[in-house]
Amino acid sequence: MPAHHLTKGRNKALSRSSGWGPRAALRDDQLVRPVFVVARNPDTASKLPYLLWLPIDGGLALKARDDWPRSSRVYCLETAWPEDAEVLDEIPVKLCRRRGAAVDLVLERARLARSQFVFTEVRGRPAIFWQTQSAARLANPGGRVPRGRAIDLLEVMVDSRERYPYKFSGHPVSTRRVGLPAGDYSVLDDSGQFLATVERKTLEGLATSLSDGTLAFQLQRLSEVRRAAVVVEADYSDLLRQHSGRAAWLADMLARLQVRYGEVAVVFASSRRFAEEWTYRFLAAAAEDASRSTDHNGSQSR
Repeated sequence: MPAHHLTKGRNKALSRSSGWGPRAALRDDQLVRPVFVVARNPDTASKLPYLLWLPIDGGLALKARDDWPRSSRVYCLETAWPEDAEVLDEIPVKLCRRRGAAVDLVLERARLARSQFVFTEVRGRPAIFWQTQSAARLANPGGRVPRGRAIDLLEVMVDSRERYPYKFSGHPVSTRRVGLPAGDYSVLDDSGQFLATVERKTLEGLATSLSDGTLAFQLQRLSEVRRAAVVVEADYSDLLRQHSGRAAWLADMLARLQVRYGEVAVVFASSRRFAEEWTYRFLAAAAEDASRSTDHNGSQSR
């Protein structure tokens, strides 16, 4: 796909048919960088006078109420990029990544650099809100993290070697005993691939796996899953109190492994009851976010 260099104020067609997509970028000393594009909506009757182009999912075009969420969230809708759009600005992109029901956008500039697009529904219709941290706080103090579509029934794969597995009582969960390659509890995506996995540890189990080195290999396997975590049925302080003779060594080993396998969260959940609750919410959130991404990509292909 050829890389196009856009010039501010000149008309450019940024449709998929013209080859413009996530690799269309600014060229700087032979380095090709993706760009975020702001243009004027040629439809003068529209209440959304701006057009935005995000280098994600093959290229995502939106029409928006403003060119940046300065003091409030900006309402957006998906659209097709018109041939006669006038480009107003183009900014190199440092990060553009989908995170469940949201897309994080970080631009390579000193000010007005960080924002987020939240995909949701308003009165049963798809809607997108573009926000910054300050705009979100003003619009919805104490607002929640964007979530995907709720799961009616979550199917959890439970490792066949778990002697006393969680039952997830009070939650819409069905369980199936299988031999898991990593972790003790997993959910799968629609293609049968592992979506998220949790390794359960008692306090003694954590101390033993740190001492004999097995935790390092468990984290290595967990890091191969898209979303993974270790949940400990105790507090971090318990590790230091109950193993006072080797507390510093255990804490040091755990810290080193957390640095080396930073993509795998280690959560101290205080008790078995709270560890079970956390495991359910982690797996359900992963499934909800995956369903939201699938729904969005499916609507784009239609």
